Amino acid sequence: MTLLGPQDPPAVTVRNQDAAAPVLVVCDHASNHVPKALDGLSVDPDTLERHIAYDIGARRVAELLSDRLDAPAVISGYSRLVIDINRPVDDFTSIREISDGDVVPGNRRLSHEERAARQEELYWPYHRSVADAIASRHENGQLPAIISVHSCTDKMKGVTRPWHIGVLMNKDRRMGEALMAVLAKQRPDLCIGDNKPYSGMDPYGYTIETHAIPGGLPNVLLEIRQDLIRDEAGQQEYAAIVGDAMEEVLADPKLYTAYNQ
Repeated sequence: MTLLGPQDPPAVTVRNQDAAAPVLVVCDHASNHVPKALDGLSVDPDTLERHIAYDIGARRVAELLSDRLDAPAVISGYSRLVIDINRPVDDFTSIREISDGDVVPGNRRLSHEERAARQEELYWPYHRSVADAIASRHENGQLPAIISVHSCTDKMKGVTRPWHIGVLMNKDRRMGEALMAVLAKQRPDLCIGDNKPYSGMDPYGYTIETHAIPGGLPNVLLEIRQDLIRDEAGQQEYAAIVGDAMEEVLADPKLYTAYNQ
């Protein structure tokens, strides 16, 4: 079966493809779009405006960082409810039938062919684009630093999250610790989460775990609170905050070496 039609947007967009910096920005959950053929997954339209459908505000922040840092950005084109770009395809969270209490009728009882179409037309094109962007920098003799842009809710299960920006990292803490140190210096008024509200040590993701960690690429995953970046003003503000700090972090030539676990 074919999932995408001529009226649907592309599965992935690469912004600033020929940018010069040894840096790559990725945005896994950039969009709440659903292919026309899936009829909105038969959910209430309001569901597609919730955090379960996409990372609110993350796309624009990623675009602004891409421009600011002169770095390419690989941006997903479809909702995480259709298929989650940041999960292994064999994980039960890849295509959710229920997400944060909302039933997703369009994801129930999918055939092998229906799952395969989402993987082949939406999931793998994104990851091939990430791999190609990294490979092109290797060809230029560069070891790129990876910045993954996400956003998180200001409350979870009734508990308010204090962190303005979460800085997530795995065993390689070079980039994350440098970023937190610069943010603490430049913006001491902000609450920065060290592996909060989620941890980069948890083996639930896919993009960083597949494209950055095995090759020892310096990397960091950002979780910016959604209430802070819901509108253009907030997106501009937090892209500037992160961009100011990242410029200092990325200026260190020692960063661009492979991490040996």
